[in-house]
Amino acid sequence: MSIALSHRYTESLPADSERSRQPRIVEGAAYSFVDPDPVSQPRLLAWSTALGDSLGIARPSEDQDAWLQVLSGNTRWSGTSPYANCYGGHQFGQWAGQLGDGRAITLGEFVDRSGSIHELQLKGAGRTPYSRGADGRAVLRSSLREYLCSEAMHALGVPTTRALSLIATGDDVVRDMFYDGNPQAEPGAIVCRVAPSFLRLGTFELPASRGDTPLLRQLVDYSIEHHEPDIDHRDPDALFAWYEAICRRTARLIAEWTRVGFVHGVMNTDNLSIHGITIDYGPYGWLEPYEPGWTPNTTDAQTSRYCFGRQPAIAQWNLSRFGGALTHLTSDTERLEQCLASYAEEYEHASQAMFASKLGLVDLQSEARQQLLTDLFDLLSMTETDYTLFFRGLGAVPAERPGEAEPQAALMPAYYDPAALQGEVGQALRDWVARYQLEAKQQPDAVRQADMQRSNPLYVARNYLAQLAIDEAEQGRTEELHRLIQVLENPYTEQPGMERYAEKRPEWARHRAGCSALSCSS
Repeated sequence: MSIALSHRYTESLPADSERSRQPRIVEGAAYSFVDPDPVSQPRLLAWSTALGDSLGIARPSEDQDAWLQVLSGNTRWSGTSPYANCYGGHQFGQWAGQLGDGRAITLGEFVDRSGSIHELQLKGAGRTPYSRGADGRAVLRSSLREYLCSEAMHALGVPTTRALSLIATGDDVVRDMFYDGNPQAEPGAIVCRVAPSFLRLGTFELPASRGDTPLLRQLVDYSIEHHEPDIDHRDPDALFAWYEAICRRTARLIAEWTRVGFVHGVMNTDNLSIHGITIDYGPYGWLEPYEPGWTPNTTDAQTSRYCFGRQPAIAQWNLSRFGGALTHLTSDTERLEQCLASYAEEYEHASQAMFASKLGLVDLQSEARQQLLTDLFDLLSMTETDYTLFFRGLGAVPAERPGEAEPQAALMPAYYDPAALQGEVGQALRDWVARYQLEAKQQPDAVRQADMQRSNPLYVARNYLAQLAIDEAEQGRTEELHRLIQVLENPYTEQPGMERYAEKRPEWARHRAGCSALSCSS
């Protein structure tokens, strides 16, 4: 099979002069050449047919299939020179210095059928110079979660890295899941991630922190020239246009996360992409009961720095650190501050449009509608209310004939304690719905409901659903994984016979590992 390759990244940016896996500080380089570590018994667990077709890569069919061997790290595709990226970052608000791809290795740049260039990267492919003493491997549970959520987010219309394949390695990996001194052997796996590039905010922070202005300039020039078709890299103002574009893209991304109730869990500056796409699926989660202070990351349990409600502010803080790195290239800090201010402007616009869409309203410009939204958040906080199911059910509440149908009928599935609707909560719900109906009747119900169904998913990759698929996959069975993938491919369309995938989190999953909060090793 003939696959077109590009080498613009490795030809444009400097490489590490040393070629070994030895953990070390790498200076003056954007990446280090390193081959993946081979695995013993690769076995394909999941495959994105649509993505594979766009890349011109057929689904591997047998154990010795050439692409199975490449995507498991056992062989190198002809013409490629795999590498691991060098970057730094702020982690939990503190500068962490050099980080880099400790368990990810980019196979190369592949040109798809439309002529677009994508980087294919193996996560869990073995040690690199940035592994800091770790083994560079990934366990099945974390790899399955990344594959599942990447493709689910794509189907939801949320900008994201993609996942081409999920491969079991046949080798065990030892992990201390809870960091409690009880490591266990778990099955290993590798996921192939696909993105325009894996450049992060931290990619630019690292050379800036070292005073390596020439490398920082090279990285910025490369990014603008090859990833910003609307910006002339020769323009004296290209730096500012680029920074503003990244700020605005990031704002729109965070609004999309809010729309579907996604919580990233570890929004360090090395985990935000310059492309405004979701990257690095670790201890993520889905907002099930509406709780702005909820975080899926056990490491963040004390401070809740990366909780659902703080994601917009954290993204802005991260972008400010990124802007600080760019001061090494310009003395015009006022222009940089103006670019950063565009984040708040864009987020306000995007979030207002997003919530209007979720509510089926023309806009939120009136004072009454703004108050309606504010009061909705108070209502959702009164008792455990499923974020996804409430908005989905709201579309079934009639507005053309207010009072003809009891709102609880459509919204009952969203409540974890239906008995709560018999008292104060129920009255507050009826009062709010009555006000909502007055605003929503501006459009025919059929039009409003169709619009709301396009904004409010029925199926999301809830952690407990992923855990059930993990339980089966660890026993060598992938039927549940494939059913879940199939359901999540059409998240806005009701699928007969798949009702259980649209149910709120069951009580047994409230505190079970993997179903609520997860560690960074997840």
